[in-house]
Amino acid sequence: MADVNRGNRPLSPHLQVYRPQLNSITSIFTRITGNALVVGGLLVTWWLLSAASGPEAFETANGILTSWFGDLVMFMSLWALWYHTLAGLRHLYWDTGRGFSLDQVALLGWGIIGGSLVLTILTALIV
Repeated sequence: MADVNRGNRPLSPHLQVYRPQLNSITSIFTRITGNALVVGGLLVTWWLLSAASGPEAFETANGILTSWFGDLVMFMSLWALWYHTLAGLRHLYWDTGRGFSLDQVALLGWGIIGGSLVLTILTALIV
């Protein structure tokens, strides 16, 4: 039977009432960083293929990847790599059945955020 009261129901409040939690934000960023790593991988692949294609192609690709914008993209790809790696380790830890109390979830979430930032900076300074 058709819903005759369809127009009289209130709309779902969705994000007007819901406050995102740290765990949901880190989960969303895990998905975003996974997709960003694909883009970074494609850029590195393009750079390598251009090196094999000849000096003109390599000059173009190298010019773009070593520009300020390319440096920014590669630095953010480095952060995405560390973030995604730490989030994956957190999921492996959760697969053991541990780390599900609210305090531990928050600690692991902040650990991923802080750890990825520290490891990114350390890696950039070393390399």
